[in-house]
Amino acid sequence: MGILEKISEIEKEIARTQKNKATEYHLGLLKAKLARYRAQLLEPTKSTGSKGEGFDVMKSGDARVALIGFPSVGKSTFLSLMTSTASEAASYEFTTLTCIPGVIEYKGANIQLLDLPGIIEGAAQGKGRGRQVIAVARTADVVIMMLDATKGDVQRFLVQSGEAQNKFFFLNQEIFNAEVLFREDATPDEFIDVLVGNRVHMPCLYVYNKIDQISLEEVDRLAREPHSVVISCEMKLNLDYLLEMLWEYLALTCIYTKKRGERPDFSGAIIMRKSASVEHVCHRIHRTLASQFKYALVWGTSTKYSPQRVGLTHIMEHEDVIQIVKK
Repeated sequence: MGILEKISEIEKEIARTQKNKATEYHLGLLKAKLARYRAQLLEPTKSTGSKGEGFDVMKSGDARVALIGFPSVGKSTFLSLMTSTASEAASYEFTTLTCIPGVIEYKGANIQLLDLPGIIEGAAQGKGRGRQVIAVARTADVVIMMLDATKGDVQRFLVQSGEAQNKFFFLNQEIFNAEVLFREDATPDEFIDVLVGNRVHMPCLYVYNKIDQISLEEVDRLAREPHSVVISCEMKLNLDYLLEMLWEYLALTCIYTKKRGERPDFSGAIIMRKSASVEHVCHRIHRTLASQFKYALVWGTSTKYSPQRVGLTHIMEHEDVIQIVKK
């Protein structure tokens, strides 16, 4: 019996087992086995392929977004619309066979968008270049899971086995032996999540494409799903809202600089993560600036009045203006 068959059998047994105190131990063992088998799916095979089969792309820009989805959901069209990169698109499946990068320019930030090959059943075993897709997606800041709106909830249901609380995770390695110390009460599910501590969690945004082909009632229903955005690449509908949501999920902020006696430079923002401090801004400008720092003047929503004299620990907010004074 293969790993997929074993996983299926365990899932069926979990589903038909009544949940009570008498079965807690048995269910815990089943869930542990399930986690172990899922981890094995991503273990590299003994026979390695020829060199050059991977498609790692050098990380660039202010953030990276991985575009994942089943074949023919519109990923290539989306990439062509949102970036200056032309990704081949066709009406048949598996058009994209490698990773195609593009850049979204939004609010002064350069967001790298990676169009990855369509995922298929058995991707974790390498089918459809599944392992390469997972390896590249692990390096992203946000995953866009593009779905076909005409298929309802089917595709989302298929990928949600790897999703928990809007965190799309990937298994990396397996734990065989450990001593566990409980410092608080924990459910069996919580224990399994901690035990399988080899999961890489990342924000996931579900994007339903082709809403021009379904009813308004269905569009409304899908739009109300958690962490979801509905769009139409064909009709170019709701793309602006998708960019706003993507910006929010990336948690980026724009910081503008100002020289003494001059107007702020709004032509080129410094892109930082939310909750970035003045010290982080100094390091972004120059690695030695923090050691020469005396104080900073900040204009914007992070201050009680403008300008406000602040130190290195002051937390910046979106579209703040900063003037740094050296010793």
